[in-house]
Amino acid sequence: METLKITIQDSIAIIALDRGKSNAMNEKMLDELKKIITSIEQDANIFGVILTGKHGFFTAGLDLIELYGYDELQMKVFWAKFLDLVKALTSFKKPLITAISGHSPAGGCVLAICSDYRVMAEGEFIIGLNEVPVGIIVPDSIFELYAFWIGKGNAYRNLLEGKLMGSAEAKTIGLVDVVKPIDSLMTAALKQMKVYLQLEQNTWQQSKLNIRKALIEKMNEDQTETLDKMLAQWWSPSTRSILKTIIENLQGKKAG
Repeated sequence: METLKITIQDSIAIIALDRGKSNAMNEKMLDELKKIITSIEQDANIFGVILTGKHGFFTAGLDLIELYGYDELQMKVFWAKFLDLVKALTSFKKPLITAISGHSPAGGCVLAICSDYRVMAEGEFIIGLNEVPVGIIVPDSIFELYAFWIGKGNAYRNLLEGKLMGSAEAKTIGLVDVVKPIDSLMTAALKQMKVYLQLEQNTWQQSKLNIRKALIEKMNEDQTETLDKMLAQWWSPSTRSILKTIIENLQGKKAG
């Protein structure tokens, strides 16, 4: 794996995002994450997954610098793969815990809310869905996923504002379950995983799928119309202008 580090501990797979300083997601990362999640779901020797990142960044979200250079076909494939990954994570039947090791905006937040439980590092880290200010249309399936945890009113307001928040506020509204010092993040995640795994697993898994039934159905709907709208907006002059400004700022920080 080029973008992931995978370790197995007591029949638990720990998947660490590992791509550059900020773990920005590109097509390769989507492919590798989908492949490993699909494999683990079928592996009777692995009972659960903890998804984490690097110290300071879970993932900064999509790699806008790389994506900005994609042509129309590449972009269409990328968005289709992203939505497919979200579907796979949402319908993953085994326990899935996210150890949010730092900043987790946009696509990072999307990955996190697919899980059953979220432990976030305390500190000056942010999380939330800020796609709208960037010029990216949020699919209704991701709205439903966000609302599943924080309620429709909060999800509606936060999405339309593109709100990012710190770990304390995220815990208050139910976006994350617990906030811990970054050095004890994995300990807390493993502790919660043991709580899940001490229960009868078929009962636990079927209960999870039942509770998520409406979400999974939403993820399985035909995404063609949604994709067309997302792509049309992605190529619009206004969004390209916003993206260009963001990329120039990112490249300036890298140069500095």
